[in-house]
Amino acid sequence: MSVPCCDSCYDDAFDARKAESELAKYRRDGASDRALRLADALAGGDATGLTVLDIGAGVGAVHHLLLEAGATSAVDVDASRPYLSAARSEAERRGFADRVTFEHGDFTRIAERVGPADLVALDRVICCHPDGVGIVRAAAVRTRRRLGIVMPRETRLVRAGIAFENFLERLRRRAYRAYVHPAAAVDAAAVGAGLTPRPRQGLGLFWQLLAYERLEIQPGG
Repeated sequence: MSVPCCDSCYDDAFDARKAESELAKYRRDGASDRALRLADALAGGDATGLTVLDIGAGVGAVHHLLLEAGATSAVDVDASRPYLSAARSEAERRGFADRVTFEHGDFTRIAERVGPADLVALDRVICCHPDGVGIVRAAAVRTRRRLGIVMPRETRLVRAGIAFENFLERLRRRAYRAYVHPAAAVDAAAVGAGLTPRPRQGLGLFWQLLAYERLEIQPGG
């Protein structure tokens, strides 16, 4: 396995300028179709009374949608401090400040201190880490009900796009790299934690949505 990206490289790649730009777009246009479909897959028709773990939440669109749909609380874990700051600001603006807990760090390193949740989201996260399958495994064992993952498709076009992105990162002398992890390996990690796969959904040319459900609800869920 490759050496994980250093803590600071996520702050560099997902910096304040990028976070502020995405937050401004979110406030102007609302949640993306991708976030809407991920939140819908997680809610399963009713999020009332459920808890959320949003890993790599960005500005918080997915857990905001689920809180609006009746979820009681959310934990936002992000390796980018600027994005955590943006998500906290938006949670306060939307009146969710007392319902969202923020944790900074690489989830593969801090997972042991994060408790289970009914609904767990990984929106464009595993492509940002060399051990994306490890993130899925850690997320899956903390999933009481449903796990939703948005990740790149495994196509030549997508691989070329990510290769070009990594080329630009090298030119900028940044340590951050993006990855295309095999969906089959992601499935295996989720199934190994007791989850059942649902049909995959395409989200345009670049992204796909993988959803999983725990058929026997764990205590506390």
